[in-house]
Amino acid sequence: MAGRLAPGWRDLLLDGDCDVWLLTEVNLDVELPGYAMHRGSELMAPRRHWAAVLSRVPLTPLSDPHVASAAAVVDGVTYCSTILPWRSSGGEPTWPGAEPPRNLHAGRTRHALAMLLAALPRRELVWGGDWNHALSGREYAGTKGGRKHLLGAVDELGLQVPTASLPHRIEGLLSIDHVAVPGSWAVARTERLDASGLSDHDGYVVDVERGAL
Repeated sequence: MAGRLAPGWRDLLLDGDCDVWLLTEVNLDVELPGYAMHRGSELMAPRRHWAAVLSRVPLTPLSDPHVASAAAVVDGVTYCSTILPWRSSGGEPTWPGAEPPRNLHAGRTRHALAMLLAALPRRELVWGGDWNHALSGREYAGTKGGRKHLLGAVDELGLQVPTASLPHRIEGLLSIDHVAVPGSWAVARTERLDASGLSDHDGYVVDVERGAL
């Protein structure tokens, strides 16, 4: 959400008609009618949380698996919304783990993913957010080394990423915002929601059938 509350943001989410939303850069004043919300405990900027999970049905908040994440259980499924480091994100305290100069960003990504992998379950998990990496093709926000670590984490968690082939707002690039779901779930539809004027990121919707395969 880029921390903004531009007119129309609420309509975009309500029209998206999702049972669960994984939001990032969430303004303190964000509330969505008909949804329960759990925010991560840490602020990334004044009046702006790193991440939040919104659900149409009651949710059970979990401890943050990483400073830039929020997690909750909804109907037996763990949902985690995450921001991963971008190329110019800087280091400690949020992004430790830098490796020798050519791998500064990849090391920070590896460190964040290690924390997430230590906390997230290996079943009934939906993980998404602003990962700051395309999963193939040209890399704009992250690095190829960071992408390698990210793909390894997705594989270890047994997930598929239906958003991997969806476009970025910038022509010629693929999305850096993702929703990953269990490999056993059937994906019926993916969609990019144009959020121009509301955020510097678009919205991404995945329609699934749980445990269908």
